[in-house]
Amino acid sequence: MGRRGGVETVKTLQVGMIGAGQIAPDHIESINRYAGARVVAIADTSARRAQQRAREFGIPRVYTSAAALIRDPALDAVSIAVPNKFHAAYACAALAAGKHVCLDKPFALSAAEARRVLETARRCRRVFALAMNWRFQPAAQMARELVRRGTLGEIYHAQSFILRRSGTPRFGTWFCRRDLAGGGALLDIGVHFLDLCLYLLDNFEPVAVSGAVYSKFGPRGLGEGTWGMSDRGRMVFDVDDFGTALIKMRNGATVTLDASWVLHQEQPDRYNVQLYGTEAGLALIPLRLMRFGKRKGEYAVTEPQGVPLRYPHCNRFHNWLDAIRGRDELEVKPEQALAVQSILDAIYRSARTGREVRIR
Repeated sequence: MGRRGGVETVKTLQVGMIGAGQIAPDHIESINRYAGARVVAIADTSARRAQQRAREFGIPRVYTSAAALIRDPALDAVSIAVPNKFHAAYACAALAAGKHVCLDKPFALSAAEARRVLETARRCRRVFALAMNWRFQPAAQMARELVRRGTLGEIYHAQSFILRRSGTPRFGTWFCRRDLAGGGALLDIGVHFLDLCLYLLDNFEPVAVSGAVYSKFGPRGLGEGTWGMSDRGRMVFDVDDFGTALIKMRNGATVTLDASWVLHQEQPDRYNVQLYGTEAGLALIPLRLMRFGKRKGEYAVTEPQGVPLRYPHCNRFHNWLDAIRGRDELEVKPEQALAVQSILDAIYRSARTGREVRIR
């Protein structure tokens, strides 16, 4: 901070964007809406995509490698949205170069990789955030506050699901390749609703996981959607297009997770988190409370009213930037992100072995 004309000024945070794919505009627009930050550099292995985004958002500096952008001495922070294989390596490199980092989901290809990132962030004293956007949705914030108040009583079970009928990322892109993505529907979209469910429960202490994954449509070339800008290569599909899991928590509660890119169902898309407590139940989308009425035989389903939002900006990047400024704490705590990655690892391990996997 400095002073200009007797008025205290705050330096605008200079942010670099690694990755110019389909999710990049959301990162860039969100960061640029923050009063004290601006995306001033972008990198992508495709010079065409990087130049396109630079023109679109008035970004002055363009690089064709993440390493070149990370070396830029003018940058304070970096947002990363690239194939999952590179998440940990790029995050560690940027942190070691003195940059704060916000990383798109999933965290990494394994909990071991995720731990290395967190250790690097601690050692370099930089702010590292995982960009879990669903936590900042108004309904999620209100649901979290209701749980915090004890409105549901003891929550003993939760269901979490995100089920697409036909929405596999474009065939031939990195999303469908295990070597680049690490996994399919579970890592791509299941991670959102696993994280969201545990966040609402305020419970990130899993002890055992049983899971199964399936690839029933992708190998047959069925269910392709429109997501994905990476160059198409040879048609490879060796990831899951459906995954399911039962997660047991330390306090005795249970969580189920289902995620699909393709699934025969009536609606095109279904997604929700439902919590079951001793005093009430809750459905997130739309937000509803369910509980016994005041009179015998009555049952009430209501829309909660007057629940304040902890983050009125509803923006994961603003929380990260506020944390860099020292104005707020990160909502996605490092140990929470690591717990989610550990569960995902355990689901795939359980699917391979056919056995329950103990985590702690």
